[in-house]
Amino acid sequence: MPKFLVIRFSSIGDIVLTSPVLRMLKQQVPGAEVHFLTKQSFQSVVANNPFIDKVWTTDGSLKDVIPQLKAEKFDEIIDLHSNLRTWRIKQALKVKSSSFNKLNFEKWLLVNLKMNRLPATHIVNRYLKTVEHLGVLNDGEGLNFYFDDTVLSNDKLLPATFHTGYWVAVIGANHATKRFPTNKWIEVIKQLNFPVVIVGDKNDAVVASEIENACGDIVYNACGKYSLLQSAAIVSQAKMVISNDTGMMHIASAFNRNIISVWGNTVPAFGMTPYMPENYSNSIIVEAKDVNCRPCSKIGFAKCPKGHFDCMNKIDVSEITVAANRFLNK
Repeated sequence: MPKFLVIRFSSIGDIVLTSPVLRMLKQQVPGAEVHFLTKQSFQSVVANNPFIDKVWTTDGSLKDVIPQLKAEKFDEIIDLHSNLRTWRIKQALKVKSSSFNKLNFEKWLLVNLKMNRLPATHIVNRYLKTVEHLGVLNDGEGLNFYFDDTVLSNDKLLPATFHTGYWVAVIGANHATKRFPTNKWIEVIKQLNFPVVIVGDKNDAVVASEIENACGDIVYNACGKYSLLQSAAIVSQAKMVISNDTGMMHIASAFNRNIISVWGNTVPAFGMTPYMPENYSNSIIVEAKDVNCRPCSKIGFAKCPKGHFDCMNKIDVSEITVAANRFLNK
């Protein structure tokens, strides 16, 4: 029985994007035992995944977890993070390993010289390269995300006025240059005039309240009120999701929701667009393509380095609302 250790420390979206590797390892490699190592703060992202036999976590230090991992006597490490910490683990365990190519030089060329040498391949397919030698083939079934029975149903999570249908606005992101501006969210919501749930963490609550105050009763501000899994449950039943380039976008992809993704300083060329191989027509990408300073970072900044934030400010709201109305009227 081959025993695999799959490593991806962070973050939510990146971990969700590893789910096809976990599923295919478990289903296509006879007798595979699949363990997963991540940061403690992201345990809930994979805790209910039926294709993982055991979840390992670390608080950042490896001194406690490495001896435990060595005792497991893994046959192979599938390294989907490829950084100094994963190198230390591979050196300590001294077993066969296969590592994800982060293409950092190609990303540097695109960010700094605007030369696109990145392959036109989704990051999921690049993750799957690490297990090709095991005979694993892409099953085309997309992403997975799971929550258990303790997650409340939406009729208990949301007010009664939202039980007949709603869409979800994902307003947060780790970096400000990936966030659609508040005034534009307000414009979109007013034009659509359809019940919307704003999901996010407590850091998004102030902006969500501003949107709620401007748009009235069609808005339910769920930011900071629910766990990640509860927010995922809300997303799983939404008619549509409009999202920044962030983790919840990938969770929405796992549920094959209709998605409009809004891109600021990052670009789809990085290979992390909504991954729905059976339903790509459900995904619409909105970006200001004529802003020549994009991408200014492969991650993001606390504010626009140029001071104008054209990558978001130049996005035409009508492009979003036309697509959104098409999804809402399906």
